[in-house]
Amino acid sequence: MSSAPELKLTPTPGQTIGPFYGYALPFPGGERLVERSHPGAVRLHGTVYDGAGVPVPDALLEIWQPDEDGAVASAPGSLLRDGYTFTGWGRQAVDNVGGFCFTTVNPGATEPGKAPFIQLVVFARGLLNRLFTRIYLPEDEAALAADPLLSSLPPERRSSLIARREADGSLRFDVHLQGENETVFLSFPRNGEA
Repeated sequence: MSSAPELKLTPTPGQTIGPFYGYALPFPGGERLVERSHPGAVRLHGTVYDGAGVPVPDALLEIWQPDEDGAVASAPGSLLRDGYTFTGWGRQAVDNVGGFCFTTVNPGATEPGKAPFIQLVVFARGLLNRLFTRIYLPEDEAALAADPLLSSLPPERRSSLIARREADGSLRFDVHLQGENETVFLSFPRNGEA
C-alpha cells in the first residue's frame, strides 16, 4: 500500500490569531523606567511561556508601579522619556524567545505595612483581552502574609505572584499563560459585572 507524501502546510496570515502587538506598539526606551546608572536601578526580567511551557515570541508587556517611596507617579511623558522623570510606566515586546527585561526601581509600599508590587499587563496572540497580574517583591514576608490578594489564594498559587531576587539584585518573574505553573491573573469587573 503506497501512501501519499506528507504535506506540511504553513498557516497564512488569515489563518493565524492576532493581533500582533510587537509590530507597532513598542517604542524606543519603553523598557527603561529609569536609566541603568540610577542609584536604585533594578533589572526586572523573565520569560513568557504558553500552556505547554514553550516561550511565547510575540507578547507585549506593560508595567505600572509606584516609585521607591511608594508614590504613584502622575507626571506626563511616558512615551517621550526625558531620562529624569519617573512615570511609573513601561512597555516592551518580548524577544524571539519570550524574554523581557525592564530597568526600573524597587517599588515602595503605597501605605505602611502594605506589600509593594508592580502591576503587569500581558498582551499576546490568541488573547481576546489583556491579562492583569501583580509582581510582588519577595523580601517583606510579614507584608506578603498580610496582603489581602495573596492571602485569598491557596498557598501553592501565591508563589506565582512573587518575584525571585537573584544574586545580582535583579528580580526574576516568569509569566505562565496556562498550565501547571499558570500565573494567577486578576479579573476587574466592569460596570458592576463579574
